[in-house]
Amino acid sequence: MTKTTTSAPVLGIRALNRATLDRQLLLRRSGLSAKAAVGHLLGLQAQNVKPPYHALAARLDGFTPEALSRLMADREVVRIVTMRSTIHTHTAEDCLTLRPLVQPARDRELTNFRKGLDGVDLDRLAVLARELVEAEPRTMKQLREALLAEWPDADPQSLAIAARCKLPLVQVTPRGLWGSSGQVALTTAEHWLGRPAEPVPAPDATVLRYLAAFGPASVKDMQTWAGLTRLREAFERLRPQLLTFRDENGVELFDLPDAPRPAEDTPAPPRLLPEFDNLLLSHADRTRVVPKEYWGRSWQGNQAYCTLLVDGFLAGVWRLTADALVVEPFGRLTRAQREDVTAEGERMLGTLHPGTPYDIRFGTVVGK
Repeated sequence: MTKTTTSAPVLGIRALNRATLDRQLLLRRSGLSAKAAVGHLLGLQAQNVKPPYHALAARLDGFTPEALSRLMADREVVRIVTMRSTIHTHTAEDCLTLRPLVQPARDRELTNFRKGLDGVDLDRLAVLARELVEAEPRTMKQLREALLAEWPDADPQSLAIAARCKLPLVQVTPRGLWGSSGQVALTTAEHWLGRPAEPVPAPDATVLRYLAAFGPASVKDMQTWAGLTRLREAFERLRPQLLTFRDENGVELFDLPDAPRPAEDTPAPPRLLPEFDNLLLSHADRTRVVPKEYWGRSWQGNQAYCTLLVDGFLAGVWRLTADALVVEPFGRLTRAQREDVTAEGERMLGTLHPGTPYDIRFGTVVGK
């Protein structure tokens, strides 16, 4: 531990929690537009269609699902595999810059499939796959079958994954539209957006944007968010213009000088977040949001649950049935907390399902 680190001010768990919630637009709903919010947050994790809509409903004042659908239909935001090899909803601008930035991680991912790609010329595969998806959007099944005709001895799934890793493939609409989503069909970002990808950028600008959305944070935190390694050099280049803190374990944290760091007793209203919300996945040390006793409680096997925040921390899960919003707290909620959660549930339902009658029930918590 360096002298600079040991002398830096300490930020406790609640201070980090409130700062991160503020950056994530979760302390109070923001008046940002849907597009501006997607840009500020550096994208929204989107394995499924609904999570980005729930994420913005929890963060924005006056949000309507049609606002995000319209952006997708107009190709101002897109769905593409970027950070952590997962699908994110990004602005068109970020799609063309962040995907090149995380390309080294996609190249590393390919090594997991080298057995199934024995004898495959990956550069030729990229050229052929580009021709296929730019002629017309293709499903993964169609892409597999077309590539298998060229390399019949290769593993079909590995061929399709190689195409996804080598090329910036976006999911074309109607996939991703609220209430009218179709199957996944892919084309290249350049073809869909009508402009070329940007050259691979230095990570410095993205470091600053990450801190604005997720800070204060360590180098390892950002590496976890991006799925990249070797970001220390970028932080060191930026050190003169950043503030440094340390957490209660002595880990060095970086932050923007003018970024909000609210008092740790700042009220944090309940929030209903989607499964895999970026808030829960974008730090190496997630205790700023997830109490240690609840680690692993927001998913079971491959099933991830939508999550409930109370007082800024993970406090339970929720689900929508045919006729009810069912909230399952991990611990006991006070009467006031239950009333606040109910009010937040009513607001979410009114935003995303206006005119549809739903009960709000508090159910049995999922097991450990």
